[in-house]
Amino acid sequence: MKKKRITSAEGEILKGKLVSVSRSEMSEVVLPAETNLLGKLLGGHVMHLVDVVAAMAASRHSNSYVVTASVDYIDFRNPVNLGEIVILMSQVNRVFNTSMEVGVKVYSENALTGERKHTTTAYVTFVALDEFSKTPKSVPPLIVKTAEEKRRWREAGERRKYRLAMRFKKRKREE
Repeated sequence: MKKKRITSAEGEILKGKLVSVSRSEMSEVVLPAETNLLGKLLGGHVMHLVDVVAAMAASRHSNSYVVTASVDYIDFRNPVNLGEIVILMSQVNRVFNTSMEVGVKVYSENALTGERKHTTTAYVTFVALDEFSKTPKSVPPLIVKTAEEKRRWREAGERRKYRLAMRFKKRKREE
C-alpha cells in the first residue's frame, strides 16, 4: 500500500511531527479578580486559558498562526479555588488537512499540600493560516506512537465525524 504524501500549497512534501512537539503547558495562581463570589475560578477564565494553551500546541505543530475554529467539548469536573495553581496541558490529537484537534486537560494544585485534581477537559479545533495570505494552509501529518496517542487520534476522528454531521444537519434546517 502506497503512503499518501501531504504537500503544502507550494508542492513541498510536509514531514510528519511527533505528538510531543506540540505538547504545551502553562500555569498561574488563581487571584481574586478571576474568581466568583464563592472564591472559585470563573468558567469563562478557564475557557480563555484553554484557548491560549491549545493555540500554543497548534502553533507548535503547524509552525503557523492559528485561529480557533470550534470548541467541540468542554467539561468542568471540579472547581479551582482562589489561591490554588491552575495547570493546563495541551497536545495535538489529530491533524486533518488545514485543521488540528487539540486536547486540553486542566488541573488544580493546592500549593500547600501538593494535591492535584483534574478539573476540566476540552477539545478545540484550530485552522493553520498562511503567514502572508492569512488563508488556511496544509499542516504536517501527526506521528502517533503510543497506545494513548493512537486512542486520542481515533477518538478525534470520531468527534470530527460528529461535528461535521451536526454542521450538515444545521445547514439543512436553515435552508
